[in-house]
Amino acid sequence: MKHPLSPRACPFCAIAAGEIPAHRVHEDDHLVAFLDRGPIRTGHIQIIPRRHYPYFDDLPPALAGEIVQLGQRLAVALKRIHGVERVAFLFTGGDIAHAHAHIVPMVEGDDITSRRYIVQSEVTYRDAPLASVDELRASAAAIRQAMAD
Repeated sequence: MKHPLSPRACPFCAIAAGEIPAHRVHEDDHLVAFLDRGPIRTGHIQIIPRRHYPYFDDLPPALAGEIVQLGQRLAVALKRIHGVERVAFLFTGGDIAHAHAHIVPMVEGDDITSRRYIVQSEVTYRDAPLASVDELRASAAAIRQAMAD
C-alpha cells in the first residue's frame, strides 16, 4: 500500500529532526513529545516516533508500547498541572500520515467526542485557535518540570 506522505515531505519527521521548531516536553532515542499548536485544551501534547511510520498500525508493537508508557507519564503530569481527573490518549491519523498519539487534559466530557453522540444533524467546526508562543513555552516548561518531579 502506498502511503500519502514520504518521510521527506512529512512535517512530523521534520519536527523529530529539529528542522521545524516545536515546544518539546520530552525526547529520547525513539520518541519526541511536543505541544500541539492548535490545542483542544491547554497542555494538549502529541507523541511521535522519530522514525517515520505512516499509521499507528504500522508501528512495531514495542514502539507502540513506549508511546503508551510515555503517554501515561505525561498524563500524570497533566493531571497535576491542570487539576483534571482524566486525560485522553488517542491515536489518530486523519491529519498527518505519521503515527502520533494525542494526550489531552479532559476539562469537559466532550473534549474528545464522536459524531454518534451529537444530537444536531449539522455540526460545524472551526480551526482550533493557535496557542501563543508564550503560552506554549510556559506550558512546556511546566510539563517538563512535572515530569522531572
